[in-house]
Amino acid sequence: MEEIEKLQKQVDSWIKTIGVRYFNELTNMAMLTEEVGEVARIIARRYGEQSEKESDKNKDLGEELADVLFVTLCLANQTGTNLGEAFKNKLQLKTQRDKERHTNNLKLFSKISKGELSDNQTIEISGSKSETNRLLILQKLYGNIALKNISNSEDSSVLINALASTSNTIDINHAGTSMRFLTSYFSIQEGKEVVLTGSSRMKQRPIYPLVNALRQLDADIEYLEKEGFPPLRVKGKKIIKKEVTIPANISSQFISSLMLIGARLEHGLTILLEGKITSLPYLLMTIEILNQVGIRAVLVRNEIQIHPTNHIPATEFTIESDWSSASYFYSLAALGRKSIFLKNFKQKSLQADFRAIEIYRDFFGIETQWISETEIKLSPIEDFNYPENLFLNMNNCPDLAQTVCVTAAALKIPFHLQGLETLKVKETDRLVALQNELQKIGCETAINENSIRWVKEIPLPERILIKTYHDHRMAMAFAPFSLLHEIEFDDPQAVEKSYPDFWKDFSKVVKNK
Repeated sequence: MEEIEKLQKQVDSWIKTIGVRYFNELTNMAMLTEEVGEVARIIARRYGEQSEKESDKNKDLGEELADVLFVTLCLANQTGTNLGEAFKNKLQLKTQRDKERHTNNLKLFSKISKGELSDNQTIEISGSKSETNRLLILQKLYGNIALKNISNSEDSSVLINALASTSNTIDINHAGTSMRFLTSYFSIQEGKEVVLTGSSRMKQRPIYPLVNALRQLDADIEYLEKEGFPPLRVKGKKIIKKEVTIPANISSQFISSLMLIGARLEHGLTILLEGKITSLPYLLMTIEILNQVGIRAVLVRNEIQIHPTNHIPATEFTIESDWSSASYFYSLAALGRKSIFLKNFKQKSLQADFRAIEIYRDFFGIETQWISETEIKLSPIEDFNYPENLFLNMNNCPDLAQTVCVTAAALKIPFHLQGLETLKVKETDRLVALQNELQKIGCETAINENSIRWVKEIPLPERILIKTYHDHRMAMAFAPFSLLHEIEFDDPQAVEKSYPDFWKDFSKVVKNK
């Protein structure tokens, strides 16, 4: 017994010194094992910002540390492993790997020769960015949510680092979701003051609908440059008010941001939505995630009710792979007319872009077969009769719009997509960007505030150089066109924002002729 107590003290000492020092990296479970992820969660509960209550720090050590910590230190002692050096080496390897991937993306995929789709290749996409980012906020707020298959996107990494940061200034670069979710998160961190800033494009993306809503709750938020836009100074405080009104036709991320903190408010939160709801599936995703982790949340007509919840049961959440990322392989299958297997998806998906199944079946002749509970096969339908035109309202799945436009243009199917008002405030004005770049693949379009439509087919230029506007989805949406024609990108590494391994996976299914 004395030996065990001694070992437990070593474990506790290790967490306080080495463990806390590597907290930022430990919380990124995408790069470490599940066991180390468990260590990270314990550190977060025991020594992180969520452990300010003395009662949390005095929990029984045996229960709090769990078996995994005991085993970790035992193995380290038996093998003579220096845990600090082990983590340091792993971080160095990851950093080097990221640099190599970045260099290879720029070097190898600036120009893509005309290729051919390989048959029956299997791709495993990392977790959904949308699910991951919601769960990261809840994990930080409650501390006992174990996550599996988290997104390896740049956006999620930015959010992980921001949540673990002790700095008073947090730069989220291009990560719009992080800006929105962190604005609400930091507004309820009592006694903490932070400046949230980002890239030049981020400073052009409006944040005022969310700030106005939070100010209704008496949140203390100040614009530091242009009124209505980042950067922001946020001073955390205890929020007593429990009702807020916000337009329903804005980005769903503003509303989800409020929903994620709602249960942590003393009286919960009621959100009154004014007007027609935009991107309803994303709100339903947030509600379902809240319910699954033990927070009561409901949407009744145009009113969202989040019940106050101080504690939730320990929860393990396996994040579904990203349907937005899957859509690019649907496009490849539609243009290459061969089968592709994709892993880690769910038949009862929370994601709006699950609609890719229906769109690509009805308009482009790609059938989705469930090979197992988590694996799908994309197969071309034989003798498929393409429609004379394609008309879609994509209000519920706007992130699919670029992919669908490119697929339709490549197959010369006239299209008219509506419900795209949120595309104008993304990483770039996606409607303008689409109009500009579709011309380069032979498609003239007309756009307005919320739609894009085919006008006529035009000749292809001798050289096709796609400008990405630093938008990850522009690069990935146009990549399948390389099955028909050589294509170049000005910024191929833009994909790292949401799908760092895109070009590696693309190379697995597309081979040069």
